[in-house]
Amino acid sequence: MTTLRRPRSTSPATIRPSGAGPIFLVTLDVPFAPGATSFAVETALESGLALVVLNVAEVQLLPVSTLLGYEYIGTQEVDAALREPAELAHSLGVKVERLRVCSPHPVAALLQVISEREPGLIVFGPDPARLRRRLYRRAAKAVRDRAPGLVWLAG
Repeated sequence: MTTLRRPRSTSPATIRPSGAGPIFLVTLDVPFAPGATSFAVETALESGLALVVLNVAEVQLLPVSTLLGYEYIGTQEVDAALREPAELAHSLGVKVERLRVCSPHPVAALLQVISEREPGLIVFGPDPARLRRRLYRRAAKAVRDRAPGLVWLAG
């Protein structure tokens, strides 16, 4: 009788960490969905991992923006929504980092930032009611299918 076994590779390029990276709380330049912030902060607190609050904003490539650099104009509502979980986590003793990424291709930029940091958990938390339905579906599918680590989706 012959036993078939899958060959084991021990090369460093194929070994992935166990997901002990930070907890990512992600939005696409809109406030968070109900429950997303509390879930991300509680998970970071209980796991002892850092919390990264990431806002990915779409900016258009215009002649002026290419000459002077990308221009991002945020709203007070989004600013407050991003500040709230960061302040809460910090007050509980969680290490917090806030990032904003501006790109003409927000989904690709989101995946790149996430893959560079090897997260323990990705809380994809933009409020679906505040995003274009197509953008939310496309971004959620991309994060679910291509992002490393566990994923929690709002909605």
